[in-house]
Amino acid sequence: MKVRTFEQGIHPKYNKELTEGKAFKFASQPEEVIIPLQQHIGAPAKPLVKKGDIVNLGQKIGQATGFVSADIHASVSGKVLAVEKVNGSLAVRIKNDFEDRKDETIKAKGDLKDLSAEELKDIVKEAGIVGLGGATFPTHVKVSIPEGKKVDKVILNGAECEPYLTVDHRTMVEQADKVIYGLKALMKMVDAKKGYIGIEVNKPDAIESMQQAIKAEDMISVVPLEVKYPQGGEKQLIKAILDKEVPSGGLPLDVGVVVNNIGTAVAITDAIQTGMPLIERTVTVTGAVNEPQNLIFRIGTPLSQLIEESGGFVGTPGKVIFGGPMMGQAQSDLDRPATKGTSGILVLSKDEVGAYPQAGPCIRCARCVDACPAKLVPTALVNLTKADMNLKLQDYHVFDCIECGSCTYVCPANIEVLQWVKLGKENLQAELRKSE
Repeated sequence: MKVRTFEQGIHPKYNKELTEGKAFKFASQPEEVIIPLQQHIGAPAKPLVKKGDIVNLGQKIGQATGFVSADIHASVSGKVLAVEKVNGSLAVRIKNDFEDRKDETIKAKGDLKDLSAEELKDIVKEAGIVGLGGATFPTHVKVSIPEGKKVDKVILNGAECEPYLTVDHRTMVEQADKVIYGLKALMKMVDAKKGYIGIEVNKPDAIESMQQAIKAEDMISVVPLEVKYPQGGEKQLIKAILDKEVPSGGLPLDVGVVVNNIGTAVAITDAIQTGMPLIERTVTVTGAVNEPQNLIFRIGTPLSQLIEESGGFVGTPGKVIFGGPMMGQAQSDLDRPATKGTSGILVLSKDEVGAYPQAGPCIRCARCVDACPAKLVPTALVNLTKADMNLKLQDYHVFDCIECGSCTYVCPANIEVLQWVKLGKENLQAELRKSE
């Protein structure tokens, strides 16, 4: 089969061998969960419980407050200890009674063939499902196609191009039937006639597993992809699989496509088949830990507990990251909770982190330009940001930046290119708000 890809990009060291062959294990339930009411892009949910309330597993404890928002559910049964600010976000603390007493609303929703597109969208919305690749965009919003737009294809992102992370890989190997069921549900929601699953060729067992699972599916194809970062970006996937270019400032909808993550498809399957909302997810805990592994954990489990589940630190950690090394976020508080958006916990040793070398002047080598998957000119974006010429950034399509970090990775002058571009975006948004 032809191996496809997009133009440009980079080839970092992937380090997936630490966990790619390790089957999922269930993490131990914590004594207490901390469940933020902001686990998604959009408006935070409104609390539906108060201190002292007894809650059930899967009970809705946070109500979405706008179209771009998502419901939040209890990941354990037990007693609400507090509704308070945690790390700057309102959260519900629940003392686990370890009874896993299911809420009365948790019921199977019926057969996929008998459910309408609108019923499926309602199930997804009520389950609080968001994109599990890390972006956490509410899924019911993504499948609500605006008037005048037509979607005829759904792509599942099985590329998992971020170094170290292997949860999508293991999901495709271990839960192939659930992946396909969720994909068919997504296709029905948007009335798409064709589905694709893009998988990088460094996951041959995942490719084989998914090909076996679609033997009876005429409308679904598995597409092998070149191993390249950021192959899993929405626009890059669409270019690789369909050879279609999403226009500058546009969305996949503009070329008739919806893109979703492998884990999101499985969450949709669970919501339909069991009625269980999104109260747990998978995570790769890897790097400088004694037992790197892939875990299934309850939302709200403390980061420190998941690290302990993986054997604890090897030596003194230099950095702990939610996500992978390219797009992840470094953490300063090991007691903060893992959430819907936590696809990876990466521990880097002090030796691996080291002291970041001081940035030198740009030598105009254009490596960042050659690497940029969005075909931007990162050096120009940095210079405009430094010169406080924020409105000019629009002319250079700054919002097309997908923040993949390829520019910083290849810079020989050690310039923190992406950080400058992010600052430019924030400054431009502030300027635009002023002029409204």
